[in-house]
Amino acid sequence: MGKFVSFVFALLLIATATVAQAAPTIRIGGLFSVTGPASFLGEPERNTLEMLVQEINARGGVNGSKIELFVYDTQGDATKAVQLATKLIKNDKVVAIIGPSTTGESMAVIPLVQRERIPLISCAAGVKITEPVKAWVFKTPANDQVAGEKIFNYAAKKRQKKIALLTVSDSYGSSGREQLKVLAAKKGFTIVADEVFSPKDTDMTPQLTKIRGANPDAVICWGTNPGPAVVTRNMRQLGITTPLYQSHGVASKKFIELAGASSAEGVTLPAGKLAVYDIISKKDPQAKLLREYDQAYRKKFGVEASTFGGYAYDGFQLIVAAVKKSGATPEKIRKGIEQVRGMVGVSGVFTMSPTDHNGLNLSAFEMVRVTKGDWVLAR
Repeated sequence: MGKFVSFVFALLLIATATVAQAAPTIRIGGLFSVTGPASFLGEPERNTLEMLVQEINARGGVNGSKIELFVYDTQGDATKAVQLATKLIKNDKVVAIIGPSTTGESMAVIPLVQRERIPLISCAAGVKITEPVKAWVFKTPANDQVAGEKIFNYAAKKRQKKIALLTVSDSYGSSGREQLKVLAAKKGFTIVADEVFSPKDTDMTPQLTKIRGANPDAVICWGTNPGPAVVTRNMRQLGITTPLYQSHGVASKKFIELAGASSAEGVTLPAGKLAVYDIISKKDPQAKLLREYDQAYRKKFGVEASTFGGYAYDGFQLIVAAVKKSGATPEKIRKGIEQVRGMVGVSGVFTMSPTDHNGLNLSAFEMVRVTKGDWVLAR
């Protein structure tokens, strides 16, 4: 009898080992600007990804495999992003990377992931990240072209035809400026001023003084904090009452905090629906997910979820969907993401294809306005 029990026990050990071998961990990397000037992007992205991995592993992982996560802080530095992406690929042997947080970092990392054939899901908005399409590169924020079109469509309803541009001189701002000028010409707007500021500028009075002299119907500022917050404060200090549009690059409460509620009052911008999920239609396909994400984030981190954290949320869900459909190798993940259809995410409803590695359209944004220190729908 003892020999029989030992035999059965040995068989169980072999079976257990076989199962373990059949379900290795799925190694996923994260590159986020957790510290530095873009920390308002990277911190919620990292927090969100870590939260999601903990949740899915507690439920048994994906197809029986646990997720093993490797996250590094790029500090918003493109050179460091390339170094850390190399570490993720060569040392950590990841099958996919989520991030980086900014357009400049993403563009710097693209040649590496293309060469190494590792899927990259950027959390940055620059249209050039995915246009033209690159086989191994995807992104979750809607293209800046889509955000710009949302602004111009709204401005047209307000009969604002003379537009002043004030854009930051980094990759995000340059891409936005380029798209805005193309859209303005296409839609019959006139650019009466075209000013630029540096990411480190702390006073935009000279640019705004020139803009005031051009007498625009509206000003479009394109950048990520803190610059746009400075622009907003400076406009109020100069007594400029011209309507101000900001880009989706500041679509979080951090912008209102930095600009000051009184200065930000009336500022209008395209934002993902997370910012206003409690006042959009309950029939909206994103409404339930947005509420659940915000509640989970608040419970774990003590603050509300941000649109930027949502970019990492969507990147992870794209990988999970791809693994479930196709498998966990880099090539299978890449192909699986291209086959995603109608996936409800934080940033919108994603429909990817071999010719579209962003998968979002105008429905990804709501036009919102700052009113009494909070977001309301702009009508």
